[in-house]
Amino acid sequence: MDSYAPLLERTRVPQPSLQKFAVISIFSKLRSAPKHLDSESEPGRDAISQCLHSASPPVVDQSVRELCRLVTDSHFDISRALLELQSALEGSDLNFVRLFVKAIGFLVRTEFQKSNGEWRFTSTETHPFVKVLLCRPEVQDELVQQVLLFIAQNKRLGVVEVCEFLRPFLNYSILRIPFSDSSSTLFARHLISSMASLCCSFPIGAMPVLKLLMECIKYLPRKNSEAFRNNTYFVECVVDAYIMILRNLAGRGLMINEAQLRGMELLEIILSLCTYHLRHSGGNEPMLELAKRLLFVQKDLGLQYVPEYSSVILSIFVILIQSELEHEQLSILKIFHFLLKWKRENEYDIDKTAYVLSEELLFIFPVISLVSSPSKCVKGAATDLLVALEKLLVKTLVAPTNELAMKGGFPPLSTPGSIAFRLLQHLWFQDQYSLSGFFFLNFASGRKADGKEMLNLPRSWASQLREYSLYIVDKRKSSLPLSQSQELFVTEMPLFLSAVAGVLVMHQSLGSAAVDSLAAIGVMDPKVGVPLLLAILFYSNIFTRNDIISHDMLLKVLGVLPSLASHSVMIPLIVQTILPMLHKDAKPTLYATATRLLCQTWEINDRAFGSLQGVLLPKGFTESMSERNICISIAASIRDVCRKNPDRGVDLILSVSACIESRDPIIQAIGFQSLAHLCEADVIDFYTAWDVIAKHVLDYSSDPVLAHSICLLLRWGAMDAEAYPEASENVLQILWGIGASVHPGHGSQWSTARTSAFEALTQYEVSHIEKNTPDFKKRSTDLLFSETNPNVLRAMEEFQVKIITYEHINRRRLVKEKRVVGSKIEKLLDVFPQVVFSSGERSKARELPGAALLCLSFTPKDLSNQGASRGLRDPHAEYENAMVEIAASLQLSRNIFVALLALQSWKPFMRRWIRADILYFDAKSPTTVLDKSSKAANDILKSMIRIAEEVIPRSSENIALAIGALCLVLPPSAHTVKSTASKFLLNWLFQHEHEHRQWSAAISLGLISSCLHVTDHKQKYQNITGLVEVLCGSKSTLVKGACGVGLGFSCQDLLTRVEVADNSDLDKETIQIQEEFLLGKIVRALSLMICQFTQSSSDIVESLSAYFTPDTYDLDSIRTANLPCENCDDLEEDIWGVAGLVLGLASSVGAIYRAGTHDAVLKIKGLILSWIPHVNYLVQNYGSCSEGAEIVMSVGSCLALPIVVAFCQRVDLMDDNELDHLLNGYRDLISELVSVKKSGSFHQSLLMASCIGAGSLLACILNEGVHSIEVECVKGLLELFRKCYSNPYPPLIHLGGMLGVVNAMGASAGILVHMNHLTSSMQTGYDQKESRYLRGPLLSSPVCQPNLISLMQDIFLVAQNSDEHQLQQYAAWAVSFLRHHMWSKELLNSADSIKTNVAGSNPVSQSFSDDNVVMRLSLWLMHLSASETGIIANVGTVVTVLRCLSRAPRLPVLDWGAIIRRCMRYEAQVAELLPPDAALKKGILREECLLFSLSHANQIDPLLTFLDELSDLSRFRTLELNLQSCLLVHLADLIKVFSGSRIEKLLNDITHYLSSVTSILRISCWKGLYQCLDEASLDSVDYVYQIEKCMEVLFSLLPAQSASVIEVDQLSSVEEWSEAVRCLGKARRGWLLDFLQVLQEDLVQGAGQFIEVVKKIQVKAKLVRTGSLPLTELGRLKAYILNSESHGVWDVLIEVVAALQHAEGSVRRQWVVDAVEISCVSSYPSTALRFLGLLCGNCCKYMPLLILDRLTVLSDLPVTLTSLMSNPSWEVVAESVISFLWVSTERIYNWATQKVHNDDTPGIQPIDESESDMAVFLLRVMHRACVSLKDHLPLEKQLRLANMVVN
Repeated sequence: MDSYAPLLERTRVPQPSLQKFAVISIFSKLRSAPKHLDSESEPGRDAISQCLHSASPPVVDQSVRELCRLVTDSHFDISRALLELQSALEGSDLNFVRLFVKAIGFLVRTEFQKSNGEWRFTSTETHPFVKVLLCRPEVQDELVQQVLLFIAQNKRLGVVEVCEFLRPFLNYSILRIPFSDSSSTLFARHLISSMASLCCSFPIGAMPVLKLLMECIKYLPRKNSEAFRNNTYFVECVVDAYIMILRNLAGRGLMINEAQLRGMELLEIILSLCTYHLRHSGGNEPMLELAKRLLFVQKDLGLQYVPEYSSVILSIFVILIQSELEHEQLSILKIFHFLLKWKRENEYDIDKTAYVLSEELLFIFPVISLVSSPSKCVKGAATDLLVALEKLLVKTLVAPTNELAMKGGFPPLSTPGSIAFRLLQHLWFQDQYSLSGFFFLNFASGRKADGKEMLNLPRSWASQLREYSLYIVDKRKSSLPLSQSQELFVTEMPLFLSAVAGVLVMHQSLGSAAVDSLAAIGVMDPKVGVPLLLAILFYSNIFTRNDIISHDMLLKVLGVLPSLASHSVMIPLIVQTILPMLHKDAKPTLYATATRLLCQTWEINDRAFGSLQGVLLPKGFTESMSERNICISIAASIRDVCRKNPDRGVDLILSVSACIESRDPIIQAIGFQSLAHLCEADVIDFYTAWDVIAKHVLDYSSDPVLAHSICLLLRWGAMDAEAYPEASENVLQILWGIGASVHPGHGSQWSTARTSAFEALTQYEVSHIEKNTPDFKKRSTDLLFSETNPNVLRAMEEFQVKIITYEHINRRRLVKEKRVVGSKIEKLLDVFPQVVFSSGERSKARELPGAALLCLSFTPKDLSNQGASRGLRDPHAEYENAMVEIAASLQLSRNIFVALLALQSWKPFMRRWIRADILYFDAKSPTTVLDKSSKAANDILKSMIRIAEEVIPRSSENIALAIGALCLVLPPSAHTVKSTASKFLLNWLFQHEHEHRQWSAAISLGLISSCLHVTDHKQKYQNITGLVEVLCGSKSTLVKGACGVGLGFSCQDLLTRVEVADNSDLDKETIQIQEEFLLGKIVRALSLMICQFTQSSSDIVESLSAYFTPDTYDLDSIRTANLPCENCDDLEEDIWGVAGLVLGLASSVGAIYRAGTHDAVLKIKGLILSWIPHVNYLVQNYGSCSEGAEIVMSVGSCLALPIVVAFCQRVDLMDDNELDHLLNGYRDLISELVSVKKSGSFHQSLLMASCIGAGSLLACILNEGVHSIEVECVKGLLELFRKCYSNPYPPLIHLGGMLGVVNAMGASAGILVHMNHLTSSMQTGYDQKESRYLRGPLLSSPVCQPNLISLMQDIFLVAQNSDEHQLQQYAAWAVSFLRHHMWSKELLNSADSIKTNVAGSNPVSQSFSDDNVVMRLSLWLMHLSASETGIIANVGTVVTVLRCLSRAPRLPVLDWGAIIRRCMRYEAQVAELLPPDAALKKGILREECLLFSLSHANQIDPLLTFLDELSDLSRFRTLELNLQSCLLVHLADLIKVFSGSRIEKLLNDITHYLSSVTSILRISCWKGLYQCLDEASLDSVDYVYQIEKCMEVLFSLLPAQSASVIEVDQLSSVEEWSEAVRCLGKARRGWLLDFLQVLQEDLVQGAGQFIEVVKKIQVKAKLVRTGSLPLTELGRLKAYILNSESHGVWDVLIEVVAALQHAEGSVRRQWVVDAVEISCVSSYPSTALRFLGLLCGNCCKYMPLLILDRLTVLSDLPVTLTSLMSNPSWEVVAESVISFLWVSTERIYNWATQKVHNDDTPGIQPIDESESDMAVFLLRVMHRACVSLKDHLPLEKQLRLANMVVN
């Protein structure tokens, strides 16, 4: 410092020149001084500072100059220099301010030049000009000059660079205005005007400066009117400068395009300011004048119109809609008209816009609305404009429509105008239902969505708009408050929407819906009334032009007129519009139309009635008699008045009378309808009126319209019919006449008339009709049976149901009658035991063992009589002795079939024994034994085992069979007894040295396997594997055959029930697989044995084995099996062993079918048929085996075929022709065998087997009741049976003939396999008339009754007394089988003995008179046949009869199982016999059969069995799709009739089946489950677990759903989702929340469960929307969803927004805040921002115009968010939302501009690479949104925002 002290001291001398030299010396020294004294040193800096802070002007002046030289010579750092100058400026005297500012300006210019224009600053605050401005107010004038100098001197370096340098300063100058005093405003004005003026001096380079100024204007404050005045000044400066520059450039012909584009940008900025100021200041005229100047100057200079002006037009459109001031409207109209003319003059539109939709069209409705202005200027301008727009509209309409070229890439950022035009384009060019096709309006459904309303089915935008508008109207009528968004919709959006809809009116396909939506807007908003009235006139004029004639649309548009009457103020205007058309000289069509319009106007507002009444006077008919159209129009209007307001109708009663008196049938018909409405309202008495008008009724017999109207009137005679008996009788006759009339060739109109006749008849009391109509019920049912028209049938159905209900209420109460024995056969059977066993029971039991087992009881009489408990005889010993004696005398003769007869006979014996023991226990000690049946069974089994070990082989065989019978009659719960019996018999089975033990044990063991408890898997497995092992290992053919039969029995219980695992390890799937494995093992073993016995190739084995899982070990063991002989003659000796194998294979078909291998069933059926030979071949060759060993199979095949046929019939695998062929084959075979004189054992066996098989086959066909058999065929077979037992044959043939007879009657002797024999009524099975065909049980056939009685008498006599003991024994046995079959219902009163999977039935009293309608309908159904001669009933008629009976409370006792099975086949049988009926859905009859069965299954067992069969999975999967669907839909009804275990099986079956079904079936299943859940109390239902399991499987099969794109072919998936949500909404809350739980890790894109998780969230959102779950459930997932990759969760976002639709305002506000906050930290900000866009779009006023699309929701965000934040109810969150929005914007800006590569801030995740493609687009969106909302940001953030460079 000391070195500069002398020099500094010299600066204080009073000589200015000396002072200056001193300063020069100081700075010279600073240049050359050593480092410790140079300018950077402490002494140097202090010296400079002292000089600059001197009070002497010469010193300061020279110091500033020297400092600048020091910087320019690079001896001093610029930043230090500026700092020194700034410091000096702040503390200097006022006189030095300009000097310092100039110095700073000089240094800035110098440094800028030195850096070649690249000098920049890190922040606005460090900019030297900003620092100067902040220093003190006095700097402002000089600072402006320095800025101008900076521009002027540096423009050579590039004006763009200059502008970029000045941008922060300029932005600060503008943005600080609201935050400082008025001087800042003056400075900004001075700066902007100066810069604008300077631009004019260098026009060629001025565009960047203008652009900078325009960008600054965007940031102008807009808070108040003062700000508006400033903004106007700023804009005016820039506009003036632009105009001068443009004129200069145009004169030179330079840069015209760029200049014009800048002008357009300036214009858009001006118009955006107008749009904003409309909301705040209301004075836009100065701005509009500036805009006009901008446009006019371009036109004056001869510039061309450019396409980019479309955005300007859209901005003008928005201003026009929002403007309410006349002078502004006039300015806007002038600007728009100018643009329109300019466009046309340039011929821009001639070749292009004719094919492209013009944005100008949006002005049509707003301009029409101004035509009604009271201002002549506005009206004139609007009218001129409308003429031009009409030409443009017509040109658009007649031009060919091209598809809109879809632009790729990201969409431009939206404005309100562009949003409206984009919607119009989409609607005009796209198909009405597509769009990436979904609108925000879809969310705006008024009601809270239930499952059905959530069907986001595609609907046109116009129809959605109409629905939403009318919803708001309804809400207002109900005095319910509107939400804030709805209030905004009503106040601000009607003109917007009307503008779009107004253009769509001209669209070819959308026009009609657009007119409806306009009408709805008119009803909603009174302000639209007058514009809409004018629009109607405008469009009416267009639709009557010669080049566009559209009568339909003209009527549609005129139809809007009446809707305007909802606002009373519009009534005079509407009437004034209509009345000129009602002039006398008007065209008839116009007059008629006007009449209807006036009537419709009155319907909406009663104030129009005076005008209407004048038109509808009776004189109108006389004056317009020659014009039929006018008369019809008047008549129709009178009818509408009577319908809408009967009291007003009474005022027009003379006009109604005039209609009825007219001789024109149409007018009279309308008159009758008018009177009908008055009678309905009871303002006119029907019979009084009818008395007057009856004489005027024209002939209606040839006029269906008149007949229909008469019926509509006559239905109202029902009320007082009793009071007017004569008149009502006449009325009924008219109705009957019309209903019964036949008019071929005049279908539809007459069917309508006849339908209305029956609907009218339904109104009358049945008792009254019955009293006045002869043979009323017969007549009604006969009409029904002959009717074919579906509409008439529906009306008839209701009529019949009414009669049925009446009959039920007035039915005769049931009188219990004692059962009387009916036919002679019954009487014979009734006395049979007394006759045969008359002389001593014990001895006769030995002689007739089979009959004794079936008929005799060995219970002591004292026990039977329930005597005193003392001195009772123990019945156990009695039965034990009887068993020993019968077992010793009953010979089985190594015949497997006889063994089956014996086993069947032991069953009733065992049942009686158990019952006797239980009775004994009860009488002796009623309380000591808990399970008496198990104790009794245990005692009996011990006795039997003990005796079996001791007795001779014949007895032991029988006792082994008796053990099987014992187990068969025990309940499934008797585990121990069955297990003990199985072990004992298994022990016998492996005693290869005792054949008699093996074969009888094998049969019983198989039977026991079929009746084990569901948990006895191990025992079942041991039994079956034991049988297979012995089958393969035994050397005895008989044992092999018995094992085959046993295995067949074992199959009965495989794959049948719901498995209950007996331990936790053994789950259900394991059991299923195990049973399938066992079945495959059985089938392979049997088929291989048969293959080896027939010595044929192994094709049989391979073809059957192919259907089951291969088991190599199993096959090897079978292939090495022991075959007893190779010779056919030897086999004939043991033919029953071979027969056992065939019986076993036949018995397995049920299990095979249940396993789903239906082809294997057909294969087995084919094999068995092939083994029953033709007769000639058999007769010639059966004695030798040289030509084929398959003959040995014929015996077993004859017995097995009925088993297979019975099963195949039930599952529709047999056709009628096959059945006839089989019966004829049996008949021919027996005939041939009877005619051949042979006595070999094979001949005997085959004849016996064929007789028994034929009888069983006959019974199984007739008992099914579906197929008709010729009477002669049946009689022929019965006669053959007689020959077999009456001719001198061996006893076995006699037995075969007798069993053939009793089996034909249904005895089922020897058939232990369940064949579904029906218990049919013997009284009502047949008509009493003679018929060539039989259908139904043989015993109920009157035609065959004589033959059967004769046969039974013969057998009875042989059983009573015969010379041949063996024959007598067989005869008694055969009769006993039939008797046991017929009396078994009475004998079996123990519930434990019945094994069923379905719920029991409730018997109902069934007393019906002969003329009862239910009886008549039932009998008609019973005799329905397509095979017999006669009239074939129409399918629709059968459907109607079934529907009537479905609604009957009870049914008569008929064979309903057979009837319903016949109906199931009827449609297919008559398909080729009747012409196709388009009105009937294919398969409808089969569906009705199901519904009928469901409605009566609780009362009628056969119907329950029928449903049980159809719903079994094996059968269910073979049904047609519509039947499967029907069963699934009616799941709840099935559950009501099934038992608990059957329900469990049903639901498990459905769950397994679902994975392979179509969407239609899944929908049906959802519907069915919904019904189940809806009707059940979930806490008390046992099967709820199965239902939930089913729902889980169904959910996993739900297709991925797009919430925004729905094509027509996806409607089934939409419905599936709807039903799924509806159903899940009914589930238990706890289970539902557990099932739909989502974890954060599951939401990772690419994770295996991602799609499932998305579905879960979608469902959860839908459930929240329906109110099934609380909104908090979605709130928990908020962070997960919004931090997921957006592509994967787009549909989820839509669903969440839909769910928030009806949430409270505070909840939605919180979601918006959270979404913006999450975007600040998320790896996927676009997801949160898309959600923000969706939610803002949904809540803001522009919602109806918005399109649901991934990119447009982002491009719309600046508009939607700004709109939302300007809403007063959202102001509470505006600050926090915009604060987070700024943070998110800055983050995206830094990321997009690569300012940072990763976020290191704790808690903030780096932005994912997948977002990179959207970086620039997202930044543009966010920046625009922040600019729109900048007033909510502090200055610092506004500056950073303004300085962001966004391309």
